[in-house]
Amino acid sequence: MFQRILVANRGEIALRIFRACREMGIESVAVYSQADRGAAYLDLADRAICIGPPKSADSYLKIDRIISAAEVGNVQAIHPGYGFLAENAHFAEICRSCNFEFIGPSHQAMAMLGDKNTARGLARQAGVPTVPGSEGIIHDENEALKIAKEFGFPVLIKATAGGGGRGMRVAMDEESLKTAFKQARQEAQAAFGNGDVYIEKYILHPRHVEVQIIADHHGNVVHLWERDCTMQRRHQKLLEETPSPHISEKTRQEMCQAAVRLVRSANYTNAGTIEFIVDGDGNYYFIELNARIQVEHPVSEELTGIDLIQSQILVAAGEKLPFTQNDVRANGHSIECRINAEDPENNFCPSPGTISKLIIPGGFGVRFDSHIHAGYTISPHYDSMIGKLIVRGKDRQEAISRMIRALEEFHVEGIKTTIPRQLEILRHPVFQNAQGDTTFIQREWA
Repeated sequence: MFQRILVANRGEIALRIFRACREMGIESVAVYSQADRGAAYLDLADRAICIGPPKSADSYLKIDRIISAAEVGNVQAIHPGYGFLAENAHFAEICRSCNFEFIGPSHQAMAMLGDKNTARGLARQAGVPTVPGSEGIIHDENEALKIAKEFGFPVLIKATAGGGGRGMRVAMDEESLKTAFKQARQEAQAAFGNGDVYIEKYILHPRHVEVQIIADHHGNVVHLWERDCTMQRRHQKLLEETPSPHISEKTRQEMCQAAVRLVRSANYTNAGTIEFIVDGDGNYYFIELNARIQVEHPVSEELTGIDLIQSQILVAAGEKLPFTQNDVRANGHSIECRINAEDPENNFCPSPGTISKLIIPGGFGVRFDSHIHAGYTISPHYDSMIGKLIVRGKDRQEAISRMIRALEEFHVEGIKTTIPRQLEILRHPVFQNAQGDTTFIQREWA
């Protein structure tokens, strides 16, 4: 087992990893930018090393500085968390070439699955349903139009690299296709340094369901059931829950087994999430694999009682998973709200600033994963998520009631947050009756 791990991230996920390490008897080394200097969460690490100026490009995305910090900290492994370098295959390769274990999949698997078009091909070979679309990269507008006519409008133009909704455009007809194609390529090139795109048939009013997996180096692949991430705006998730209220038990079993087949076929190890969309008839289609721990992993932990961060560390150290598929039981219902420093009444505009007052909810079945406190200043340089509120109940209705109660207790002054909008969503009959799709929030609060 590792003696010391460097956490190549910040904020909530860094703190989550520090805590997992402490429970396992492993020392943790934090890295931080000048903007995060003095942050209270850094005190929970055994050591903290500054890696540069506030901008991510000059600090948290600087591979050479992170490797230097790992050398100074005398660590054996590096945990990337999520975001920043978490899905950077080159970073994973550099870590291992410098004799630091990367707590994640191999760089080969990451590179193969990080390209959405390659991942789609692998999924088809593994017998996993994929959305009808192009077989490969689309190079020009004429080729795009030919493919679109073959499958019929509307179509979705998608970047092969990256995520978060960037490099994605919907074309409803021939007239909009050229503009959408050009915009998707330009945005993908700017965001990921790779302008390659492909085309899929656009599924109207889909649900978004994903499967959490963990795989070790001894051939064991286990799923921790599915999460429903349908409540989102512009491909950014606001609320997640498990089990999904939108799928049948038959679909649940088939989808989870499909995820396991795909992971096995890719020789994938460590944690990962296989994302699907589900149409109105209950058909599910693979869309991508996220080769990292996800923001919403706590709802799977609450459902199953399995610590995914500790499982990641065990797998990276070469140990067998301490549980089998038969040990993974789904108990009750769990919901997570991402608490973002954003103004939902102003098109979710970021709301950086200093938190002047903070009251965090508690009670039975309530968990808050966050690094914030009263007096904490939210930097404009980083993602606007400031914490994750997670609840668990014996069933969905109890979980909804508990989340509403917890959000009502939550009090933040000095900044705007997404809490008012999340309360509206939870109380809305469409959500309460599990009838929403991925366009619901944008349509309801346009």
